[in-house]
Amino acid sequence: MLGVDPGLANLGLGVVEEERREARLVASELVTTSPRMAQAERLLEIRVRLQAFVTAHAPHALAIESQFLSRQRDVSFRVGQAVGVVLLTAAELGLSVHEYGPSQVKQALVGTGRADKAQVAFMVRALLKLPATPKSDHVADALALALTHLQSRRVPG
Repeated sequence: MLGVDPGLANLGLGVVEEERREARLVASELVTTSPRMAQAERLLEIRVRLQAFVTAHAPHALAIESQFLSRQRDVSFRVGQAVGVVLLTAAELGLSVHEYGPSQVKQALVGTGRADKAQVAFMVRALLKLPATPKSDHVADALALALTHLQSRRVPG
C-alpha cells in the first residue's frame, strides 16, 4: 500500500505492507522540488520520482489525502496540481486510488479526529515499530495514509 502526502515543494511517499495483521515499512521517500525550477519541471520531477518509487516497490493501491481548500488560493492551486500529477500517474500505472480526509486518518490511527501531527507521527512509529518517528512530517503523513487504508480494509463495510 502506497501512501502519498501531496505537495509541490515536498511530497511524502511511504509503502507499507501487512503480514498477519501487522504493518511493516517497505520504503519511504521525500520528494522535494525547488521553487527556482519552472512549474512544469517541478511537476515532471514529481511524476518521474513517483513512477520510479512505484516501479521499485510495486504497491497495488495508493492512498492520498482528500484535498481541502486552503485560505491561500495559490497554495491550494499548487497542491492541486501535484495531486493531479499523482492521480494521473496512479492511473497510468494501474493503481487503485483511495482518498481519506485528515480526520479519518487521525481517527484511524489515534482514535480521535482531533489528534495533532505529533500524535499521528507517534502512532506511525508505534504501528510500524520504527526506532524513531520519520524525520519528515510529509513522510509520516504518507505512512499514516497507507496505514489508514490497511485499517479500513479490516473494518466490515
